[in-house]
Amino acid sequence: MTATAPGAQVAPEYAELLATVRRFTRNDVVAACATHEAADTYPAELVAAMADMGLFGITIPTEHGGLGLDLSLYTAIVEELAWGWMSVTGFLNTHFMVSYLINTFGTDDQRQRFLPRLASGQLRGAYSMSEPDAGSDVAALTTSARHSDGHWLINGTKAWVTNGRMAGLVAMLVRTPGHGGTGRPHDDLTVVLVEKEPGASHSGGITVGPNVHKLGYRGIETVELALNDHRVDDDAVLGGIAGRGFAHMMAAVELGRVNIAARATGVAQRALDESLAYARTRTTFGKPIANHQAIAFMLADMATKVTAARLMYRQAAADKHKGDRSDLMASMAKLFCAETCWQVCADALRIHGGNGYATDYPVERLYRDAPLMVIGDGTSEIQKLVISRRLLDND
Repeated sequence: MTATAPGAQVAPEYAELLATVRRFTRNDVVAACATHEAADTYPAELVAAMADMGLFGITIPTEHGGLGLDLSLYTAIVEELAWGWMSVTGFLNTHFMVSYLINTFGTDDQRQRFLPRLASGQLRGAYSMSEPDAGSDVAALTTSARHSDGHWLINGTKAWVTNGRMAGLVAMLVRTPGHGGTGRPHDDLTVVLVEKEPGASHSGGITVGPNVHKLGYRGIETVELALNDHRVDDDAVLGGIAGRGFAHMMAAVELGRVNIAARATGVAQRALDESLAYARTRTTFGKPIANHQAIAFMLADMATKVTAARLMYRQAAADKHKGDRSDLMASMAKLFCAETCWQVCADALRIHGGNGYATDYPVERLYRDAPLMVIGDGTSEIQKLVISRRLLDND
């Protein structure tokens, strides 16, 4: 059995692109992972190669220089890349969310100004909602923007910003008191498109903090951004109207959850593939451990869960692409795929025994990467809250 991601159902004209990504994953990504993951260093060569393949513009319309492809193909590519190294998908995810926000809600000027550079990878995007004291509780955001004479001054601290150092454009959710709000906690939130100097520690009124050292998800920078009277012009407000930020960001979060579901499936598939290969060659009591029923049943359960996870994220991607309301399916897919990934990676480690605890085998890294899926873009508990509210029509 091989990774199922290469067998994703795609139109014939897109099969070549997916095959190219597959070769890139198995050759370049796997090799770079061995070089960069343990040292937690930035794989600039992979980012450049992804830009050359057009991956930063997968879903950006062709009139803006992108490939104009659909969400189903994008998630198939994400699963494939995650099979090689989950961190690589992080370079795409927040960039993809920023591109979606601008293409869906931006003004004509914002589309013309940003999308061509985002599509080429010349400009990379980061998505910023969380703060040190506000993660899933969006109503607790305190970073604010004050309007004055055609510009905004932003003050506050944003946390857990993936791509936050190397990105040149940050879609940032801030509070804009008195603009577009009715006094309720979510009503005066606005998405501001904040430009910054990629790689710089200081850019205008922005100070980029040191990289957060993480259990997994290494090689990609996660930072805090401190803003002290950082100035942006009026045309930085997404869509040109303040006070619509909560709805904008939640639409992008649905995409992020489908992305997490796809990458979780890719990681789980890799854990299954490694376990199958190991179980065929590792012998105990005179026979391969695959022939012991305890191991064989574990493999059967793992394969069943991974297959079900793939079907769920594909359905969520299809719903979102059609424009249907997709918060329920996106949350279900993210919940199921993330938990499946965590369980499958734990089982893979157990199948490998002591070797699974050693860095010589990929399952050690997969086991460290898996928890991100459970907490990223909303914890499993948040997904259950969204699901239950939708089921009970209590939203």
